[in-house]
Amino acid sequence: MLACAACDGEQTMRKWLVPLVVVGAGGLGAFFLSEKGRETLKRWLAALDQSPGRWEEWNEAAQSELDGIQASLNQIAQSLEPHGEPGR
Repeated sequence: MLACAACDGEQTMRKWLVPLVVVGAGGLGAFFLSEKGRETLKRWLAALDQSPGRWEEWNEAAQSELDGIQASLNQIAQSLEPHGEPGR
């Protein structure tokens, strides 16, 4: 019975997901088509153009983190590999 209640809730959520996404995307589109939205977008683009160094720093830091995560995953995978049988 509990599983059916969860299924009903999931069905309801799926039913509203697409309309909510469409309304959200439509709202963003309407905002960026307005005068205030265009001004905001111009300010954001100007800020991005003025600070490429920040993006490079962020990119390097993110890459370093990803490299660390990859190394950790490689260690985990290596520890999970089957090693010969103990008696041999």
